[in-house]
Amino acid sequence: MKSNEIAIIDEQSIKDMVHEIRGQRVMLDYDLARLYGYETKDFNRQVKNNIGRFPPEFRFRLSKEGAAFSRCKNFTLDESSGRGSNIKYLPYAFTEQGVYMQKGIE
Repeated sequence: MKSNEIAIIDEQSIKDMVHEIRGQRVMLDYDLARLYGYETKDFNRQVKNNIGRFPPEFRFRLSKEGAAFSRCKNFTLDESSGRGSNIKYLPYAFTEQGVYMQKGIE
């Protein structure tokens, strides 16, 4: 999706984006990127450019084991490409406070 396209996301879709990890309810970077109309790498770049707004209690990177539950194909390489099936980039998880801090980082 391009940043100027509007995504229609229903309540159930948003509920499906909330996961419980490390005892906290979080949303993953690729879901937040989709909500805001960014590619994941661009979304994470915006966060990095505003890192002061995201202390460790607002955002953390998942371990390889933690990311294994992910249903998103962005984390699994296509085996048919000959590149294997390892996770390429570990996703970030954003707590409720981290999700709130997304507002206005453009």
